[in-house]
Amino acid sequence: MKTLSENRCHGGVQGVYAHASQVCGCDMTFGLFLPEEAERGPVPLIWYLSGLTCTHENAMVKAGAQKWAAEAGVALVFPDTSPRGAHIANDDAYDLGQGAGFYVNATEAPWAPHFRMWDYVTDELPRLLFNAFPLAEERQSIMGHSMGGHGALTIGMSFPGRFRSVSAFAPIANPIASDWGRKQFTAYLGADEAKWAAYDATLLMRKRGFDGPILIDQGASDQFIELLRPEALAEAMAARRQGGILRMQKGYDHSYFFVSTFIEDHIGFHVAALYD
Repeated sequence: MKTLSENRCHGGVQGVYAHASQVCGCDMTFGLFLPEEAERGPVPLIWYLSGLTCTHENAMVKAGAQKWAAEAGVALVFPDTSPRGAHIANDDAYDLGQGAGFYVNATEAPWAPHFRMWDYVTDELPRLLFNAFPLAEERQSIMGHSMGGHGALTIGMSFPGRFRSVSAFAPIANPIASDWGRKQFTAYLGADEAKWAAYDATLLMRKRGFDGPILIDQGASDQFIELLRPEALAEAMAARRQGGILRMQKGYDHSYFFVSTFIEDHIGFHVAALYD
C-alpha cells in the first residue's frame, strides 16, 4: 500500500492511499479519515460509497462528513467507484465503464476481468483496512449516494450481522426497473434478469430486509427521481414491515449540496447504532 497524502483534519487525519488490487487487476485508490481516537486504539468504521462519475475524492471533499465523524470518534472510508487505467474497459457514456462500476461482479466481456466492485468492497478492501489501520471490525455501518446508495443497501442486506446500520442519499432503489440499472446490468451481467436480482435493493428488501435500522433521504426535486424509483423501495419496506425511515426532502436535488445538508443526520444515525 502506498500513501498518496495525509492531511490533518478536525483533529484526525484524512489520508489517501493506493494499492494493487488482485480482484480488480489494477491499482485502486481510497480515502480514509481516522479521528484522533484512532491514535489510542481501534475505532468504529462507516463506509461511504459514491455515485456515478465519482472517484474516492468527491464525498471526501464535498460531503463535510469528517467534522461529524471526528466529534463522534468514528472513521470514514471512501472507496473509488470502479477500476481505472488505460488497460481497463471503458465506454463513452458517463453511466457505464470507469466511474460506473455499480458495485457488482461483472461476468460479461469486456468487463469481467476488472469490474468486480462487489468483491472489492465486501472482501478485498475490508481485509486491507482491518489489517493496516486501527479499526474495529465488529463495529461497521455503511451509507452511499445514488449508485453508492444502491451499493450500500444491497451490500448491507446481503451480509447479515456485518453492518450495524445502513443509510442512503437518493439511492438507485430499483435498478432492475430503471434505465440506471437495466443498461448496466445487461452490459455487466448479461441478458438473464435472474442474475440481476442480487443487486436490486427493492427485490432484496422484499426477500430478506435488513437486520438493523435504515435511513434514506430523497430530494423531492431530484432531477433523476424517475430513475431512482424511491417509491418502489418504500412499498417494499412497508410490505415487509421493515424498521426504517424514508424522508422526502422538499426542494432538494441530487447534488452534494443535498448530501452535505443532511450528512450530520446520517453520521449521527450511524453513531447511535455503532455505540448501541
